[in-house]
Amino acid sequence: MNNRAYQEQWLNYMSEYVTDNKKQLFEDVLGQRTRYLTVVLEDLFKAHNASAVMRTAEGLGIQDIHVVEQRNAYDYNPYVLRGAGKWLTLHKYNQTDQNMEVCFDHLKDQGYQILATSPHEYAKDYREFQITQKTAVVFGAEETGISDYVKENADGFVQIPMHGFTESFNISVSAAIVLEDFNRQIRNNEEIGLTPEEIFSLKLEWYQKMVPNVDIHLRTFKKTLEENKD
Repeated sequence: MNNRAYQEQWLNYMSEYVTDNKKQLFEDVLGQRTRYLTVVLEDLFKAHNASAVMRTAEGLGIQDIHVVEQRNAYDYNPYVLRGAGKWLTLHKYNQTDQNMEVCFDHLKDQGYQILATSPHEYAKDYREFQITQKTAVVFGAEETGISDYVKENADGFVQIPMHGFTESFNISVSAAIVLEDFNRQIRNNEEIGLTPEEIFSLKLEWYQKMVPNVDIHLRTFKKTLEENKD
């Protein structure tokens, strides 16, 4: 049996332990998921900020979060995240001394343009950007902002116009504002959805997170397969 046939049988087995309502919810959510827009978090050190951005992204139907750890290790706040993290695909970059470069290379190989958020004068009003291609949005560390590498290698820079004494919003607020606008722009684009293979892969992953005692079920499933071979 090839790997895909094995996965299909395993999915069918698990489906017996997922309610019809939950199955329909998965179908509805997967039909709205996108990788056309993605998020990069660079060196955030406050767990509640990373968690708030991830919760916003999940609620908007964005599937992937890219977390770059150079000076600060990623952490999350379960009270802020409220379970949203388990439905996301988290990509971590923490194995080299040039993790942002590795992240950028990965994204560009996948065809993303990279926009970075910045409050400085070289950045354009986020509302001036038309999202007509795959786009990754970088949010920098809370106090220092985006790194020099991002400043030198991003394809563009966005800012949120401020009308008070405060220079910028908290990162979680900035992410909500920018991502909601960009997400609204792309929703009429028929090309933003997941491929059938991506949908299958995520469904397999999500079922495994939903089925109680899934490890026990997996052992039973494998045993049944072995017995049927004889």
